[in-house]
Amino acid sequence: MIPTKEEWVKALTERHGEELQNAFSSATVAVCGLGGLGSNIAISLARTGIGKLILIDFDRVDITNLHRQQYKADQSGMYKTDALRSNLEEIAPYVEFETHAVRLTEDNAAELLRDADIICEAFDRAECKAMLINFVLETMLDKYIVSASGMAGLGSGNTIKTRRISEKFYLCGDGISDVSDGIGLVASRVMLCAAHQAHTVLRILAGHFET
Repeated sequence: MIPTKEEWVKALTERHGEELQNAFSSATVAVCGLGGLGSNIAISLARTGIGKLILIDFDRVDITNLHRQQYKADQSGMYKTDALRSNLEEIAPYVEFETHAVRLTEDNAAELLRDADIICEAFDRAECKAMLINFVLETMLDKYIVSASGMAGLGSGNTIKTRRISEKFYLCGDGISDVSDGIGLVASRVMLCAAHQAHTVLRILAGHFET
């Protein structure tokens, strides 16, 4: 049986405290790219009771995604935005979702991201990462961006770290490993990096900043 909204909010408030939960519940976070990083980031944030998630990805679920991305086998062929929203609504029915099944570019980024307090970069391609980071840092000065670099392979999970690059730019990962090295992306290490990104979002909302 699905809990009522009152029961849901009460449980989260008892866990996090009223002040912190209010900070989470009033926040809007954009997740750009819904693959291994983005789908895991979104689930962590939804479970925490983030007020609104903006989910952006042009791609569809494929069988090759299922080893590390938070989709189900019977969702193959669906747009990732639709599939992830469906899964998240089962997990966190009272979070607000906004989905865009489009490729994020410099031409549409301002419109798609305007309501976000914090932006999570979760792309696979280096040029897409650079585009989004540069766009936000240069044109959206009021927003935080949490990005990722280096999470491939079977290296120690202890090398996944969070660094504050500038006042509103955070970078998670080992900064070294590349998807083309060795066996490529492994679910557990990708999830570790995604957890760093989601946790960084929560720390920012709580007013805790890396030094």
